[in-house]
Amino acid sequence: MKIGLDLFLEKDYQAFKGKRIGLLTNLTGVNEKLIPAIDLFHEHQDIHLTALYGPEHGIRGDAKEGEQVESSIDPYTGLPVYSLYGVSKKPSKEMLDPVDVIVFDLQDIGSRYYTYIYSMAYVMEACADYGKEFVVLDRPNPISGVSIEGNLVEEDVRSFVGLYPIPNRHGLTVGEIAQFYKHEMGIDCDLTVIKMEGWERQFYYDETDLFWVPSSPNTTGIDMTILYPGTCLIEGTNISEGRGTTKPFEYIGAPYIDGYQLAKAFNQKQLSGVLARPVSYVPNVQKYQGEVCEGVQLHIVDRKSFFSLQTGLTIIELIAEMYPHDFQFRQQYGKYFFDLLAGTKKLRDIIFQGQTKAFLESCEVEVEQFQQQRQPYLLYK
Repeated sequence: MKIGLDLFLEKDYQAFKGKRIGLLTNLTGVNEKLIPAIDLFHEHQDIHLTALYGPEHGIRGDAKEGEQVESSIDPYTGLPVYSLYGVSKKPSKEMLDPVDVIVFDLQDIGSRYYTYIYSMAYVMEACADYGKEFVVLDRPNPISGVSIEGNLVEEDVRSFVGLYPIPNRHGLTVGEIAQFYKHEMGIDCDLTVIKMEGWERQFYYDETDLFWVPSSPNTTGIDMTILYPGTCLIEGTNISEGRGTTKPFEYIGAPYIDGYQLAKAFNQKQLSGVLARPVSYVPNVQKYQGEVCEGVQLHIVDRKSFFSLQTGLTIIELIAEMYPHDFQFRQQYGKYFFDLLAGTKKLRDIIFQGQTKAFLESCEVEVEQFQQQRQPYLLYK
């Protein structure tokens, strides 16, 4: 199997010889020997690398989630690093002046909340505005390109965790998303996608021969990534999603929860492909830092029959039902972050009403709609 980075360096770079190249990447942009694309481009005699662009978490992947990152000079290459998660998320004309082409090489994790795909969208818009070329070096969707789950983001809750009407689990590679943006969202930039060779839609990341490199500080492995389209919704509540532990998005809990009772209630639901066991943990950052939380660890039994969104909504609904005086959706400046993650303002009430099963059934229509809409842009059959 060869990823887009391999193929670009083998042959496709020749189409861009003599052009000034900008690279939108971080330390997930590595080849099969774990050498960063930054180094490979910088040291290549026929690639004129003139600028770097960093997404959320920064060019070296060490900034916390949501933390603004300043533009800087990269100490290893001496190149300017323009932050796309600082003062502006869309590059200005001045930020693009040093380049003729921007090359995108980031590892996505297959869920609509993950901001790298929106950094890509904004850079595509800027390339269209200022006459720059945009190249995507394609990488696998780590949770396969087959399964799709969820609702489409509604207009009034679009944000940097849900900028376009795509489902919670989208089943696309970044190259396919770029084509979707261009043709369905009207971002008409000069786009080139360097396809992978040897990747098949049904592959999960651990079924490839690639090393897993964390896309951000809390993307700890394949199980976390499979759970994330459902358990990321917990970020919008006063439940701990396990940040500050070794198992973020797998540990779910709070000081007010009885882990044994929650595990028993969850397992009685007999959801396909998943089991819960009671756990007790102390987060070292964020929600309930330094406090004992009880809850569950979610264990994937069969990834092929598992539905992440169903799992996430079921655990939230159970906790809301079992602890009605303790459970809350988090508010900031009069708004609910949960709504941005959910892609709708309706889901909070649906959870309190115990109607998430009906919501999931209604999502099937939107999944079918998206399935048809994405079909022309699939690069791998």
